[in-house]
Amino acid sequence: MLKLEPIKIGKIELLPLFEGGKGIAVSNGVTAGAWSACGGVGTFSGASADYYDEDGNLVRYHYSGKTRRERHAQLIEQSIKGALAQARIAKSIAKNVWVNMNVLWEMGGCQIILEKTLERAKGMINGVTCGAGMPYNLASICAKFDVFYFPIVSSMRAFNVLWQRAYKNYSQWLGAVVYEDPWIAGGHNGLSSEEDPKIRQDPYHRLVKLRKCMNSLGLSSVPIVIAGGVWCLNEWKNYLDNPEIGPVAFQFGTRPLLTKESPISDEWKKRLVELKEGDVLLNQFSPTGFYSSGVYNNFLRKLDNRSKRQIAYKDVSESGFESIIHFGPRNRELFVSKEDELKAQAWIADGYDQIIKTPDGTIVFETKDEAAIIHQDQVNCMGCLSSCRFSNWSQEAESNGSIPDPRSFCIQKTLQDIAHAGSIDDNLMFAGANVFRFGQDPFYANGFIPTVQELVDRIKQGD
Repeated sequence: MLKLEPIKIGKIELLPLFEGGKGIAVSNGVTAGAWSACGGVGTFSGASADYYDEDGNLVRYHYSGKTRRERHAQLIEQSIKGALAQARIAKSIAKNVWVNMNVLWEMGGCQIILEKTLERAKGMINGVTCGAGMPYNLASICAKFDVFYFPIVSSMRAFNVLWQRAYKNYSQWLGAVVYEDPWIAGGHNGLSSEEDPKIRQDPYHRLVKLRKCMNSLGLSSVPIVIAGGVWCLNEWKNYLDNPEIGPVAFQFGTRPLLTKESPISDEWKKRLVELKEGDVLLNQFSPTGFYSSGVYNNFLRKLDNRSKRQIAYKDVSESGFESIIHFGPRNRELFVSKEDELKAQAWIADGYDQIIKTPDGTIVFETKDEAAIIHQDQVNCMGCLSSCRFSNWSQEAESNGSIPDPRSFCIQKTLQDIAHAGSIDDNLMFAGANVFRFGQDPFYANGFIPTVQELVDRIKQGD
């Protein structure tokens, strides 16, 4: 068994093992409570969390509002109910040990949901893990309720900006800094425009830079939580008791998916052990605009193929754009290159005869049925993101000023569906790049699915 030094957050010593917070009902109160009961930091997701009626029956999110703004308000109300429900469940299992809530800063109504939840969940939530954006107000909100904050960053530079602009005023409530590898972590990733998505940088050197920065700011005792690509701790021995890294913990996002407590469907659990190396795609289809990693199933394949049926166009004829295709019910003329006209004719002949404009001066070709689904999903938008490129929603002004992007998708719809026993082939299945290791790890041989306690015990052994 590895010698794991406990980490200290405030006055509390904890096992340096964190459960990664996977959104929309995948990391819930049951998984978080079970993980925390093992002595680590369990994390339930506050992103559109499940809630229940008076009889304990699951209530699926529903919307009666006629406008996006009305539906957005209903989303916020239901999200607060869900976060409170999962906090109660987690604490009922974990008792008096540590529980974190995870939120995405770019989720719709994040700050309202976070404040209202912390206000009503006093004593049930010890910390807030937050990524997907630059959460400048995270520290002030958490400090207001005497709760620790755990920002997720993918570089030293990102943390330093957060610190200088906001966090330095709330240093006593900084629980830990979560460093998430932007190349191989599951879900949304923090790759910058300066980083090549195809060339992974050595996490060790990035972590050393982060620690040097933290030390210079007087944060030498604040732990770094390593996230993204962590499977077994034997592979991270040189990060333990390492003065260049300092106090360290590890976050597991993928492995807790395959536990008895995990709420995902049996079909989803079965698929996890069947995946092969290379089955996960790092892509930019997300309506957030961030990179994200997911299993390359029918859902992502459809988006990938749609983007490949894409050509540039002009509204008026100019050099290189002299061929005409007709667009929309009024047969407006669009001008494309001769080469692209031949592509368009072939796609139309194959049934992709619906032409949809993108915000980038291109058009994509889809079938009538798929085009109708895209349109209806955009109409049904409930503002689950602060800004959505798929529907053009913005919670500040209702529109982000761009036309909707058909190359993306409604993330709320698909994640709600897969989390509640919907198709695992036709929905977004977030996963880290190491998910294929379920099928190679002897721990899971013969269909074995551990409890959270058994998984944590296995991790503590280094395997």
